[in-house]
Amino acid sequence: MKQAAKIRLPADAATLKRLKTGDRVLISGTIYAARDAAHRRIIDALDKGKPPPFSLRGQTIYYMGPAPAKPGQSIGSAGPTTSGRMDVYTPRLLAEGLKVMIGKGERSGAVKKAIKKYRAVYLAATGGAGALISKSVKKCEIIACHELGAEAILRLEVEDFPAVVVNDIYGGDLYVEGKAKYRRAVA
Repeated sequence: MKQAAKIRLPADAATLKRLKTGDRVLISGTIYAARDAAHRRIIDALDKGKPPPFSLRGQTIYYMGPAPAKPGQSIGSAGPTTSGRMDVYTPRLLAEGLKVMIGKGERSGAVKKAIKKYRAVYLAATGGAGALISKSVKKCEIIACHELGAEAILRLEVEDFPAVVVNDIYGGDLYVEGKAKYRRAVA
């Protein structure tokens, strides 16, 4: 098995160009965690001509279901949540400069088209591994939407955060390719 590629965020165009569907990566740098309600707030701000809580240019959003931190930890369990719930907002965020998304599950056709158009990537984190993933989070702070509680927007500093490239800038889709490979294997 090919060794995981180490990438530093924010990811530049050259890094995104190298990433291919199926590649394993270890991410270090800044990630913003935001879910449904926070995405609605970001879109509302953009619709009103206001800046979002953080610059989207070149950034990474992790669709995360956080748990409270225990004493001495920066965060509790930090597993991915279903990405499809953010699909209605994603093409707009990609148009605004978002470059990397992390979550779990397949994306809609509109999102996959926008990923290719705006030369972004979608990565999958392992569902059910939130306690292990949290060990990659070195720092966590709420930066916006405090009133949303678990859905507040967080800035995470991560080191060797594990993920797999699902959708690359070329239109590749690991879920589609995996299903096709399985069909050939059982046929």
